[in-house]
Amino acid sequence: MPNQHVPAVEIVEVLRRSEHGMTLPFICRGSDDEVYFVKGFGAGRVSQINEWISGNLALAFDIPIAPFRLVQVPEDLLEVLSPDDAVALGQGPAFGSKEQRITELTYSQVSGVPVELRRSLLIFDWWISNGDRQLTENGGNPNLFWEPRAQQLVVIDHNQSFDPEFKADDFCSYHAFRDSMSGVFDDLVEREHYTSKMEQALKDWNGIVASIPEEWLYRDPEMTMPLDFRPASMLKHLQRFNSNTFWNWK
Repeated sequence: MPNQHVPAVEIVEVLRRSEHGMTLPFICRGSDDEVYFVKGFGAGRVSQINEWISGNLALAFDIPIAPFRLVQVPEDLLEVLSPDDAVALGQGPAFGSKEQRITELTYSQVSGVPVELRRSLLIFDWWISNGDRQLTENGGNPNLFWEPRAQQLVVIDHNQSFDPEFKADDFCSYHAFRDSMSGVFDDLVEREHYTSKMEQALKDWNGIVASIPEEWLYRDPEMTMPLDFRPASMLKHLQRFNSNTFWNWK
């Protein structure tokens, strides 16, 4: 079932705040007894929207993204938090990513990721202009993890997707799976394959956009300052795979 049709789960307990990640998400327990990394008001509305749209596109693209859903933060839960944390978490709908028993992917493990998956994630990040997946022999922050029991990749964090300052040169130099660039972009069969996947992923675009909580479309909790959110422009950006420019990576 696409995530935009899954009902929100209520947050019943705030366990602590993460010390990692740009947005410092809150680690919370839901009414389903699952633990979630929750990105609320303080993470920024653009960040929440990027996570939601990119996450749903990733599901349609067969990217092994960590399970996520909308969560609902009740007002009375904020009363037990410090004033700053209460503002940062915020009341109402938030983005929740389910906690996983995983370890961060290391540079030495990259070659162990299946070739098809490396290519898929590479083209997916290029498609959504996500430069936040850098990993070299000197380290990095790829937002990629390894689930040792199932021996599979787990992908997180798309808050910096649709970056207006996306730098293609940096992407090609530092992306964790950059060695797959020529295997995707210079192969006409692979280009056709991934073009079909992108077209398929966009089939429910209107449903994904319609499922964005109304609260996220405003910069303030009182919902008096509309966010400059332009889904038509975002869709146009995603549809650029139909042009040769999209495939010109050199």
